[in-house]
Formats: sequence, structure tokens, C-alpha cells
Amino acid sequence: MLAAAHLPSKLRQSAESQIIQSASFARSIRETEKRIGHERTVLVGDLNMNPFEIGLVAGAGFHAVMDRRIAARGHRRILGEDYPYFYNPMWGRMGDESPGPPGSYYYSSGEQATYFWNTFDQVLIRPSLLSRFVNKDLRVLEGDGKRSFLSKGGLPDPSVAGDHLPLLFRLRV
Repeated sequence: MLAAAHLPSKLRQSAESQIIQSASFARSIRETEKRIGHERTVLVGDLNMNPFEIGLVAGAGFHAVMDRRIAARGHRRILGEDYPYFYNPMWGRMGDESPGPPGSYYYSSGEQATYFWNTFDQVLIRPSLLSRFVNKDLRVLEGDGKRSFLSKGGLPDPSVAGDHLPLLFRLRV
């Protein structure tokens, strides 16, 4: 199953609203998986949260972890209820050591705390598909081979490809 999402922006929603929206969407995914009888699911999109935020890591949220070995466990029981994991490879695409830009969205604010680079655009993979996903096949794209999506200063150029950098990934089916 392929699920695609563009969740509400931080510019228009509180962190609490984003958490509730994530839990609701994650519940819909789990209910659909039960109805169709499998958990071979990929979620991709602009989740408007970084991989470490509560809506992504909470059991009742997307339950997306950074470690394949943890995700491979399948589920985690919390207060008597089983929650399936997603593997979130986007953790490895954050910061200067990532292969490509240090995130998918850049935002500088006048706030005391700002991350500058964010990883809002993500691909989440259920454990049953981990053998079909190779981390090196996931990239935050800097360009299309003919033109750069980045400005001369190395930031996303909204006049070329929007304010978010696109993702490219492959599942080997």
C-alpha cells in the first residue's frame, strides 16, 4: 500500500495539533492495513515534522524509528495495545554528513531556537518491506541533472523547484 501525505504546516498549526493529526492519520493507515490484510505499506510525503518529533516517533503516531533492527521487531506493545513500527531512513539524511543537502526544507526565523535545515519530507517503510529497501537508493535531490534546485548560497530555490527539496527512493520489487 502506498500512502501519501501533506500534513499541516508548522506555520498554521501548533505542535499539539500536528501530534493529533499524525495520530489520526496513523490510525487510518493501521485500520486500512487490517482491512486489506497486510502491512506492506510505504508512507511518503511532506509530513511537516522532523523525524524526531512526537507525531512521528510516538506509538499512537507513526511510530517511525531510526534503526532497522528495532523496526524489524515489527510491533511494540504499549499499555496493552500493539503498534506497528515504520522504519524512517530520513534520520540518516540530516546534517552535514548526509549524502546531499542537510535536510529537505530550510527555514530561518527570528526565534531563539531554530533548526535552519529541517527534514519534513520523508519516506516511512513498514518492516515487511525492509528487505526491498536499500538506504543508498534514497536521496534528497539537489537537482534534476540539468539544473540545480539550490540557490548559489546552497539553499532550496523556490523559483526552480519549490521550497522543499524532492525525495527519490526505490523499492526493489
